[in-house]
Amino acid sequence: MKRQFFCVNAKKYDSNKDYVVTAASSLNKPESNTVMFCTEEHMGKIGVLMSIENCIVFWPEKTEIPKNIRLRHVIIAAPDPRQAYAMFFLDNGITYYPEPSKYQMRNGAYIAEGAQIGENVVLFPGTYIDSQVVIGDGCYIGSGVKLLGNTRLGKNVIVRENAVIGADGLSTMRKPDGGPATIPQFGGVVLEDEVQIGANTVIARGSIDDTIIHHGAKIDNLCFISHNVQVGVNTFIVGETIMFGSSSTGVEAYISGNSSIREGVHVGEKSFVGMGSVVVESVPNGAIVMGNPARQYRF
Repeated sequence: MKRQFFCVNAKKYDSNKDYVVTAASSLNKPESNTVMFCTEEHMGKIGVLMSIENCIVFWPEKTEIPKNIRLRHVIIAAPDPRQAYAMFFLDNGITYYPEPSKYQMRNGAYIAEGAQIGENVVLFPGTYIDSQVVIGDGCYIGSGVKLLGNTRLGKNVIVRENAVIGADGLSTMRKPDGGPATIPQFGGVVLEDEVQIGANTVIARGSIDDTIIHHGAKIDNLCFISHNVQVGVNTFIVGETIMFGSSSTGVEAYISGNSSIREGVHVGEKSFVGMGSVVVESVPNGAIVMGNPARQYRF
């Protein structure tokens, strides 16, 4: 059953429609009775709006709205649909801040009621495990780790000391007057089997869809993995690297230390990013890139 994060009647935006929206969704994973936004670059995906109904959709004002989509949803044209989407939450007082839960203690770890912990899990003192967290068998959770929100760990996952998994990322637009309009983060984090996360690393939960670290990936100490990132199977990410929102890697990519990967950029399968690189364009499979901005190295 889909979770209900809020309740806003569409009649507030269109007097001819009378239904409620209770969550956010994206064109990648659309759901009925949700709020979402489309930009010009998303127009190739709008056909999915015919597979759902009763949404509020913020739409680029210079783009024609198909009649069949308008009939199924409330469509609101805006100069900047993402900004309008952010203002929807501000105008309706929706924040989705985490709330404290009752907890029990196990070996000095704080475990909120509702958390699910598998067999043979090692928990060190000072760990906090939130109420929605699911931990698979054989995991190792170091001292001071925080597992927050809808975070799910597969089997044999290692999370080192003081890492924070499921933190709220900085998804903030500016209001028309220049002030901040924060977009609540409703997604989760998935760490698949055999993933390793280094000490003091932070992995932000997804803004709508999940942030996913795929099977066997290794992320070093002091990294930041932002919302909606997808780290590919058996990828290695070295310390002090930042992957910004919705960036991704293919299988067995290698990102050297102190690198920055721009939002939305894909680092291809078995590619190599040199130390200290600033990657602002997608990297082809098998390529070697380095520098600021990163350029492909050719033998």
